[in-house]
Amino acid sequence: MRILILHSQYLSGWASGENSVVRDEARLLAEAGHDVLTWTPTPGPDTSPSRLGLRAVWSAAALANVRRLIGTHRPQIVHCHNLFPMLSPAVLRSGTKSTARIVVTLHNYRMLCLPATCIRQGEICELCVGRIPWRGVAYRCYRGSLLGSAALAASLTVHRSIRSLNHVALFVPVSRFVRDKHVEAGFASNRMVVKPNFSWPRPLRRGVGEYFLYAGRLAPEKDLPTLLGVWTKMQVPLIVAGDGPDTDALRAMAPPGVTFTGAVGPDEVSRLLEGARALLLPTLCNEGGPRSVVEAYAAGVPVVATGLGALPEMIDHGVSGLLVAPRSADEWSDALESLTDDANVRRMGEGALDLWRREYSPEPGLQRLERIYEAALTAA
Repeated sequence: MRILILHSQYLSGWASGENSVVRDEARLLAEAGHDVLTWTPTPGPDTSPSRLGLRAVWSAAALANVRRLIGTHRPQIVHCHNLFPMLSPAVLRSGTKSTARIVVTLHNYRMLCLPATCIRQGEICELCVGRIPWRGVAYRCYRGSLLGSAALAASLTVHRSIRSLNHVALFVPVSRFVRDKHVEAGFASNRMVVKPNFSWPRPLRRGVGEYFLYAGRLAPEKDLPTLLGVWTKMQVPLIVAGDGPDTDALRAMAPPGVTFTGAVGPDEVSRLLEGARALLLPTLCNEGGPRSVVEAYAAGVPVVATGLGALPEMIDHGVSGLLVAPRSADEWSDALESLTDDANVRRMGEGALDLWRREYSPEPGLQRLERIYEAALTAA
């Protein structure tokens, strides 16, 4: 099958889960024998905010280039990932003069919420879901920028009104939770096919691990203070890998036994997973389908997380990990205490690895992608 993959890359590079998903899916398809062409433009360092804003609304250059690529590569499938700011939803109209079918992965809530997270000031916010996102402009939800928020809001409003999304054969949410939020906002349920992210095999954990691990952004919505509060009573060390706006405050409040590594690359994350008893996600967000969970499973590492968003559908409670209530220090304390028992850690590690093999390894990932493409080609 001939496939054209489109993605406006995030400047965070390897740290972006979406960038990694796009790269890994392209490799997966190519290794399976498909003819894959990717175009992944990145904003230049000298591109002005006003020009990026205009691109987000309607990028005539991106639309022209995609039509050129369709003409030369003649793909059967055009698979779009992130559209902002370098592509814009205008590229969804690129297949009108060809037989190519458009597929769009819904990694997050970008079509519903300006920052794509449904989070405002560290709390869940769904004021714009299913509505014109003027509130997101008023609150400057996109990176605190009035101009950036207005540009994204204009893009979503314009393309809804001219029905650019109607050119999409199938949407591919990364979890049932993401699917349901889009259906709630008015997307047609019969044009949705859930496909979770996959992970390549990783080095397996050594024994039962020596420490607990948090790997991610250090920001208010991740609720590290609750976790650090629990660590005043823990004997097993905690490693916190990542950085963000709360770094200094978290370092100041951390009790003994907590080590901060700063930002780390993917190879270092793999190394850290090899020594982890469990990966911890004390999030306050409706997570869409965090890639970190399946990466931990691939290493045979269970996951302890708050039961929000897609996490309850990803974590088999008591089998591949544990679910706790948000901001509940008591539940976190009980969950972590249970994982100081080596037998529990081994059992849940085996459950995590088994779940990865069945649901999140490359083989089911490829099978799901191929079925989605075949369905898109026959969709009305």
